[in-house]
This record gives sequence, C-alpha cells and structure tokens, in this order.
Amino acid sequence: MKKILIQLLTCILLLFVVTGCQSVTDSGMKKVAIVQYVEHTSLDTIKAAFDQEMEELGYVDGENVEYIFRNAQGDNSIAASITQTFAAEEPDVIMAIATPVAQSVASLSDTTPIVFAAVTDPIASQLTSSLEHPDKNITGTSDEIQVDLILDKAMEIDPDLKTLGVIYNKGETNSVTNIEKAKTYAQEHDLDIVEATVTNVNEAQSAIDVLASQCDAVFAPNDNTVASAMNVVGNACVKADIPLYVGADSMVQDGGFLSVGINYEELGRETARMVDQILKGTSVSDIPVKVFKEDLNIYVNQDVLNDLKIQLPESILNDKSLEMI
Repeated sequence: MKKILIQLLTCILLLFVVTGCQSVTDSGMKKVAIVQYVEHTSLDTIKAAFDQEMEELGYVDGENVEYIFRNAQGDNSIAASITQTFAAEEPDVIMAIATPVAQSVASLSDTTPIVFAAVTDPIASQLTSSLEHPDKNITGTSDEIQVDLILDKAMEIDPDLKTLGVIYNKGETNSVTNIEKAKTYAQEHDLDIVEATVTNVNEAQSAIDVLASQCDAVFAPNDNTVASAMNVVGNACVKADIPLYVGADSMVQDGGFLSVGINYEELGRETARMVDQILKGTSVSDIPVKVFKEDLNIYVNQDVLNDLKIQLPESILNDKSLEMI
C-alpha cells in the first residue's frame, strides 16, 4: 500500500512539473527588441510614450513580454553591433527609434518584422517602397516635417527675412530630405540659404557660431546630431539675437524658438499600437506607415521669445493650435 502511495505521489509530482513547463511554453511570452539611436528629448519622449502605451495594452515586462533595449549612442558602428545582437536574440518584433537605426536593423527584416518610429522619409531611407502597403516587412510612424509651414511662420514674424541659415548632418537621410525642402522654399521666396554641416555634436559650437553671424534666422530639421546639441545651438542663436526654427516640439523645449509639428508622445503611442498588431498576428503589409500631417500645433519657447524680444503677429497669437512651452 505504501509503495502504491509513493508511486501515486510521484505521478502527481511529474504531472505538476509537466503541466508547469507546458504553461510556461504556452504562456504567450513575446520578445520585443528596441533600439534607440541616441538620447535626446525627441527620442526619449517617443520611448517613454511607447512604454506607457504597451503597458496600457496589457504587456507586462517579465510576465508576457520580454524587452531588450539598446542605445546606439549616435554611433553607426554601435548600431551595427546591436543589429548583430538582435539577430542572435531572435525577437518577435524589432522597434527602431530614428532613421539611422531603422536602416541598420532593416537587414533583419527577412526574418523579423520591424516597426520604426520617427523616420522622416521611409521611402528615401529605403525602408519601404510604399507607405500604404509596406513591402519589406517594415512599417512604422513618420515624423515628416512640414517645412513650408515652419518657414511660413518665420516669414510672418519677420517679413524682411532675407538670409536663412540651415544646420544639419549630411549623413542623416531624414535631414537631407528636409534641407532640400527648405532650399526649395527659399528659391520660391527669394531667400538666400547659408549651410553649416556637422558630423557630431562636438562640431556644433563652431558651426552655429559662424552660421548665426551670417543669417537673419536659422532652421534646423529634426536632425539627431543637432537635437543632441540643442543647448549649444539654441544658446548661440539667442546670443546672436536671431530666431532658431526647428523641426520638433522637443527641440523647442530644449532651446529652439518655434516649430510647427506633431506631438511626439502620440507618435510613440501609435508605434506601440503597431507593435501590438504585429504581436497579435497582423501582417506588416496590412499596417500602413502612419504619417503625422494633421492636428499640428505651433510650439513657441516662451523664454526664447522673451530673450529675443520678438512680438508675435496676431495671426499666430490667435491661432488655437499655439502652445507656449
């Protein structure tokens, strides 16, 4: 009888172990790899909003999802190394914040769905051939800058504007696209363009000092290198007594004067919703790239406005979309 009881208890124990293992195997644990190009307010805002939205969608780290987060520190060689790490990790989906890292992990799209965030021009960046029907197992959210609207505001504030400086990193596809738009706008409005290019944040100080001394205003797109050096670029423009128009609300927050654009928190949340769809089985080709072109706001830095002693025209002051930061 005792022997039978021992055998019975052994069987129950084995059944418990097997059942326990099965429950872990079938628990639906997902693996999401996240890579961010560099730390600055725009990208940090996207990451924080993404995390919050994923939590609200029911994903709990360590329970039903495993996150692998890496930061490329603005270095393409580090981004390449991270890409190799992700290949070995075999995640269910990769989320890439900013164009350079999206381009890096794109090499993994044959086997892993990729969702990018804040890619200005996904087609020029060769991440997809179609915004409506992504065809490379890659989709995401685009922060396409409305350059014309930003420069329209510059002309409203200073109708006598003649020389526009632009500062950017030629190595960033997203920046080149927007500078070309600025050049087209300048031609159409008889503005002279003066360029300053940088390859890293250490070059920002000398570049902006020279540029600011030659221009009536400066435009910086949502360039990751410039965004990482906004304290330098913004202060130099204030010192030169000229406005700095920028491509993102977070760049206004960090010392730019004015922007017209999207809310980066919503962009981060939308990116999370796309990742959620993929984790639940939706094909990437059925998730169009989301380009934020509507519900734009005018962002103005109140401190910079005061420092420059600029009087905003009534057309801007009375605009319901105006947000003072």
